[in-house]
Amino acid sequence: MYSGELGIDNNVTERNIRPFITGRKNWMFSQSVDGADAIAVLYSIVMTCRANDINPYLYFQKLFRELLQRDELADLSDLLPWNYDLEA
Repeated sequence: MYSGELGIDNNVTERNIRPFITGRKNWMFSQSVDGADAIAVLYSIVMTCRANDINPYLYFQKLFRELLQRDELADLSDLLPWNYDLEA
């Protein structure tokens, strides 16, 4: 019934969601719903980079360069942080 592979607490998860909780106060004062959505999306991408041990600054640099060369309707799933190779 019990597994020794499971952690005894969820501190890692709580540490990872803490910035969202503190950011929630800042997003409340966004000028528009679209602005709050944009902040949430960017923040989510940054946290996903951190979870995958990717430098967010380097990821965004390469991402924006790559997006300029893509067709508007192109599949972008290969650009997601867990699929993206910064070395290439």
